[in-house]
Amino acid sequence: MIKFENVRKQYEDGFVALKNMNLDIQKGELLTLIGPSGCGKTTTMRMINRLIEPTEGKIYIDGQDISKIDPVELRRNIGYVIQQIGLFPHMTIEENIALVPKLKKWEPKRYLQRVDELLDLVGLDPSTFKHRYPSELSGGQQQRVGVVRALAAEPDIILMDEPFSALDPISREQLQDDIIRLQEDIQKTIVFVTHDMDEAIKIANRIAIMKDGEMIQLDTPDKILRHPANDFVRGFIGEERMKRGETSIPIAEDLMFSSVVTSSPKRGLAEAFRFMKEKKVDSLMVIDKNKALLGVVTLKKVDEHYKNEQLTLADIMDTNVKTLKKDAAVNDVAEIFHETNVSAIPVLEGDKLVGVITRSSMMRGLAEWEYNKQ
Repeated sequence: MIKFENVRKQYEDGFVALKNMNLDIQKGELLTLIGPSGCGKTTTMRMINRLIEPTEGKIYIDGQDISKIDPVELRRNIGYVIQQIGLFPHMTIEENIALVPKLKKWEPKRYLQRVDELLDLVGLDPSTFKHRYPSELSGGQQQRVGVVRALAAEPDIILMDEPFSALDPISREQLQDDIIRLQEDIQKTIVFVTHDMDEAIKIANRIAIMKDGEMIQLDTPDKILRHPANDFVRGFIGEERMKRGETSIPIAEDLMFSSVVTSSPKRGLAEAFRFMKEKKVDSLMVIDKNKALLGVVTLKKVDEHYKNEQLTLADIMDTNVKTLKKDAAVNDVAEIFHETNVSAIPVLEGDKLVGVITRSSMMRGLAEWEYNKQ
């Protein structure tokens, strides 16, 4: 599908960003490019849609030399998702998603139907969201729109440049799950740049580990974990992922995120709304001055009561919240997720909030435990 043939990139100041890159990206696979800052991963990805031109070598898509393709036309046929999301603030969600299909002269009936299909695909009700503006969505919702906008014109190739790195851990996990599920349905060729090894292992068919403009190892996540090419790869993977013989059954503490977005119960709704947008979260854990959990407030709840200027988070928070202690058994975690529709379970030490468990963080923790037993 995509072929790099002896590709080199040297800038005017003499810096060599890419050294003799040879790479075949297969049709329908999700390939992650990963490595330390300055390793050449973003340069590699941006060469595919000619945002960066190679100094030497050739890049082919379906056997065609992309240097012979008009760059504007090339980009209209390649989806592109970036960390900053890049939604146009003065356009509605519908207008944002429909932009490229309009440029490609689709009929209105076709692209309007496509908008509804794509919003449904990522769990955003079209009747609720398509006439809103980006500022009216949470960070996670905006990034979902960014992803489906890249799919709008039905491209065969999608480039994703650290798209989830600015999100909170819960939203990030949910978006990673969305990508895995979407890829099962749409089978696009996706090139995904990340600096997070856990993310790469979770979502990729193959991982390309880069250093100093060179590809050090290219293989499946399992092969890389089992057979790292050298000490650099071994160090980049991390010792904790390579442990064997770990037999203790995981507890809640092993499955949780310790980074949680919290708020005082005295915060007003306008202030809370702005804070949630800034932090790109869909819910807030409300705590007191001693970090004791008081309740949870969702963005939807804030939106519902926003017009009442007298209310604070204390007035609208849900206090009937399922929680777990740090040493809770994994069966207790699974039982809560089975019996409720919660997206995250607060984890407490005493009465203090110390983390949250999501469905995907639980599954990842269990998968790592199973792997370490082998």
